[in-house]
Amino acid sequence: MEEFKSFFKEVGAGEGERCHYSTRLDTYGCGCAHDCSYCYAKALLDFRKMWHPENPSIADIKKIERKLDKVEKGTILRLGGMTDCFQPCEKTCGVTYQSIQALNKRGIGYLIVTKSDLVADDKYIEVMDKDLAHIQITVTCLDDNFYLEKRYEKAPLPSKRIAAIKKLQDNGFDVAIRLSPLMEEYMDFDKLNGLGIEKGVVEFLRVNHWIMKWFDVDFSQYTLKSGGYSHLPLEEKIRILGKIKGMNLTVCEDVNNHYNYWKFHFNPNKEDCCNLRVAK
Repeated sequence: MEEFKSFFKEVGAGEGERCHYSTRLDTYGCGCAHDCSYCYAKALLDFRKMWHPENPSIADIKKIERKLDKVEKGTILRLGGMTDCFQPCEKTCGVTYQSIQALNKRGIGYLIVTKSDLVADDKYIEVMDKDLAHIQITVTCLDDNFYLEKRYEKAPLPSKRIAAIKKLQDNGFDVAIRLSPLMEEYMDFDKLNGLGIEKGVVEFLRVNHWIMKWFDVDFSQYTLKSGGYSHLPLEEKIRILGKIKGMNLTVCEDVNNHYNYWKFHFNPNKEDCCNLRVAK
């Protein structure tokens, strides 16, 4: 595997202004084995010939440690942004595990966003610090058979990810199901509402030319143009969210006026749309 040299990045522009955790640490890069059809990172890198899902690059842990030496204690970094930090190569490379150790040592918090159940393996439960670790596990549908039929991403089965969320929740971690993207036609809301999951983060699909090319869904409702993407209108998003019951829910948003709506009328924490549990 080649070395991944752009592993640490402060996200700027509109996203950087909205996101409370805009500094991301990618332990792997230039490709993700999950290779999701709706992935914004794939859409940004594929046409540049920089997307290699079968052979992602790997970050140098020594360089990560030197970079972390300059990060202020108490900061929270997003662990995984352009790729999944728990994609299959983590089982053999272990850079994410080593990065968690380095973050713990320096008192730096970390927000893990993953589509893998690997994060709930005992090895990671033992190493993650409950005061520093925040985990969001992405689930886009709940039916294993439907998921295998559509095969729009190559991550572990939904049932495995749900089991991982419950395991982490039972072990006292700050964990949420990340419905990203939340697609009404792919989600069984009755089943979702009966899972007993306490926290959820919602992000709706954003569509550009590349995602339309790769992802076979009905885009006719995505009529709002913003930031180079097509989005659902706000009223449609509100209607879909109304189907989710009994969960402490927050919305991550890309459209500015929609972001302000969620911030002031919906999200439980106006200053943090990820709604993390931060130790005091």
